[in-house]
Amino acid sequence: MQKWIMSGIFFFACTLALVLLFTLPGKEEVAEDAKPTMPEVTMDAAAAEATLKASCISCHGDQLQGGAGPALNQVGGHMDVDGIFSVITKGRSGGMPAFKDQLSPEEIANVAMFLAEKK
Repeated sequence: MQKWIMSGIFFFACTLALVLLFTLPGKEEVAEDAKPTMPEVTMDAAAAEATLKASCISCHGDQLQGGAGPALNQVGGHMDVDGIFSVITKGRSGGMPAFKDQLSPEEIANVAMFLAEKK
């Protein structure tokens, strides 16, 4: 009886190990999530403003003056384009949601380049 219990536990542990082996992200995936890479795009100010109006003004204000979220009208003065891209993509604790599932990387890069010029 005890052998059956031990072999059952061993089988369960091996099965769990195999499931975790194939479902947990690898080092490359974790590194990519930690610092997303910005695609190369040409900035389109009109498209960036349209994306901002559709996704950002409810928290950051229609003139980016702030509101529920911080002001973005001078964000380029203290953050570079990669930092802005990372925050938009991953979000930030304390209320900034991640937009990686709502916007394409190209749209996020365009908005980041637009905001980086706000100094």
